[in-house]
Amino acid sequence: MSYTTYTEDFIENLYTKIGVSLPHQLDLNDIAYKLGILVYFWENPSQVLFLGTQTYIFLDRDLSPKQLWQDFCHELCHVLLHSGSQEKMPFSWIEYQEWKANNFMLQACIPTFMLNKIIIPDSEDKAILLIQDLFNVEWDTAYKRLEQYKNNRFIYELDAKTAKMF
Repeated sequence: MSYTTYTEDFIENLYTKIGVSLPHQLDLNDIAYKLGILVYFWENPSQVLFLGTQTYIFLDRDLSPKQLWQDFCHELCHVLLHSGSQEKMPFSWIEYQEWKANNFMLQACIPTFMLNKIIIPDSEDKAILLIQDLFNVEWDTAYKRLEQYKNNRFIYELDAKTAKMF
């Protein structure tokens, strides 16, 4: 039995629909193009802009390629799952949206359906380095995602064992 979260399913369906199934296909410009999102690089913090029916993601050009990819995935969450201007929202709602976007970023940068297809080394350091290399992310993003992935698998396995007992 395989358990996945809404976000994991959403990302797998999204990527599959646009022909992204392997880590080397995780390219922000290609994904933006396939989703009809225009990406611009500027000298300010990354953000999203909606003008009519067109969506824009503005990325901070001073970021490293790995940070750009991570920022793109964070902003992509706002595009796909959020609406409205944060300027008029209560602070607690902004915090919630940012937490969701950070979680989405981890999973969009390093999708579960792709992680499931690789052999993850037993050594945590080697696993983090492999994830960094395959998915073009920073060390702490790889570390956080690996921890999240391992915790979710542990919970799923525990649930499956518990279900068999009853």
